[in-house]
Amino acid sequence: MTLTKTPSPQSTSHIAHDCDVLIVGGGPAGLSLSIALSQAGLSSIVLDQQPTSVLANPPEDGREIALTHPSVETLLQLGSWQELQPHEKGQIREAHVHDGPVAGAPGMLLDAEHSDVPVLGKIVPNHALRRTAWHIASRAEGVRILDAAKVQQVSVNAHSATVDYVREGEPSARLSAPLVVAADSRFSAARRQLGVGAQMTDFGRTVIVCRMFTEHSHKDIAHECFGYDRTLAVLPVQDDPQTGRHMCSMVVTADSAEATELMALEPEAFTAKIQTQFDQRLGAMELVGERHSYPLVATWAQRLSGHRFALIGDAAIGMHPVTAHGYNLGLSSVSRLSKALAQARSHGVDLGDAAMLADYAFAHQRHAWPIFQGTNTVVRLFTDARPLPRVLRQIVLRGADHFPPIKAAIVHQLTGRWQRPRFGLRRTPAQLPGR
Repeated sequence: MTLTKTPSPQSTSHIAHDCDVLIVGGGPAGLSLSIALSQAGLSSIVLDQQPTSVLANPPEDGREIALTHPSVETLLQLGSWQELQPHEKGQIREAHVHDGPVAGAPGMLLDAEHSDVPVLGKIVPNHALRRTAWHIASRAEGVRILDAAKVQQVSVNAHSATVDYVREGEPSARLSAPLVVAADSRFSAARRQLGVGAQMTDFGRTVIVCRMFTEHSHKDIAHECFGYDRTLAVLPVQDDPQTGRHMCSMVVTADSAEATELMALEPEAFTAKIQTQFDQRLGAMELVGERHSYPLVATWAQRLSGHRFALIGDAAIGMHPVTAHGYNLGLSSVSRLSKALAQARSHGVDLGDAAMLADYAFAHQRHAWPIFQGTNTVVRLFTDARPLPRVLRQIVLRGADHFPPIKAAIVHQLTGRWQRPRFGLRRTPAQLPGR
């Protein structure tokens, strides 16, 4: 990207702004961006409707986040990774994909063999990532976090981006900056107020997440079990730090009616269904804590940037969780945008410059588009019980398992790195689209 200084009519240097960047949304993406901006010498104000007590100590929400190697490197750079507790850092050594019954036809095995990394990725509880992001951001120089702030309006004009908000017991207030960033979930109100629409894909399904004690160790192996009516993912997490018992995260995807029934079951009955679907592979199971349910809706914003605004995280692209790329794409957007803004500042370019922000948006969309479309295709193919899709699934799984270049490409997506196998054409990371 070639940066040139913005002509003086667009300059914001004569305007008294409250900070360099306003960030709407204090989730992991918004807080991570504030940290990255602080490290680049830029100031920011993060607005979130939750109180500090919740931001600092988020409740467990059942979700486990599979992280690629580049995502771990980003968290290390931000300082968030170092804040995690040892029992919060799990790893995925292998991934097994099953089509239909787990005890049925062989599926596909994925591992990091022949690649430059020892494991496919790491796995961390979502609430731990939220907690560590807040703790780093709350101490970062140039970062101000406005908690319990209800955003009323987000708008932009020729020289400023503004956010009107209110806090309980206080009069409405306004903040201004050269740039505003929407990071307030896939159902982003800030995105709508900025006049950006989004393609919504409602899968008509609900995901149920929970943790279970297991009789046998998972051995750091993840399982994706595509049933024709219900999908089950078994994710390896660290053993319970207090008892040492083996533990896994269970992710059940079902149509909304069945999900309601599953949530209503007694813990023992729910556990028995999961145990049976997984063919008793980990022995006896026991539900730990609560079950949480979430509707499955994927989003793709029509634009990721414009004059004085940008979108990151789920506000930009909200993924179906089956390929575990949502959080990784969110961190990728944070990294790309913070680098673009740091470069703009070093060249004296207005942080709200539309052309500069368009370069960020194009690069992130180019990186995310094949992952987004590929994920949606996998969901449709592997949840269709008709005869033809069943045959296609077996062709895909067996073909990938016996044709190394296909498996290498899948592993590349899982790890976030280009796998350099011993066969075929080799490409360096710099040659890859979106890198």
